[in-house]
Amino acid sequence: CVRGPWLHGEQGEIDLPLAADWPRRPMQKVCHQTGRPSRTRWWRKRTPLASAEDCVRLSLEPITGRTHQLRVHLASVGHAIVGDSLYGCQSLPSSRLMLHACGLRLRHPSNAEMLDFTNPPDF
Repeated sequence: CVRGPWLHGEQGEIDLPLAADWPRRPMQKVCHQTGRPSRTRWWRKRTPLASAEDCVRLSLEPITGRTHQLRVHLASVGHAIVGDSLYGCQSLPSSRLMLHACGLRLRHPSNAEMLDFTNPPDF
């Protein structure tokens, strides 16, 4: 769940380079000089969020796997994740960061079988 001015369109991609913010560790930052390439795809979900009218639920797909990538990318475009104490959206009452891994797919290390795990969000 993100809060802020609505993202334009129904889907998109955030392509911003990320780097460690050494003076403020463990935080990361967008840095066009020293940052590593980082891409996140997003899709607007139609599922309403009962806890707040000015929030929107998104599906996110990290194309790269940088530390705090989803959190930094969304905050940097003005859509911090609700409950994010590091990157900026605590204005809505939330007992937790509203970020949830709904699915995970990986290859089993012993037999190469594809494994799929799903778990719907509880918010």
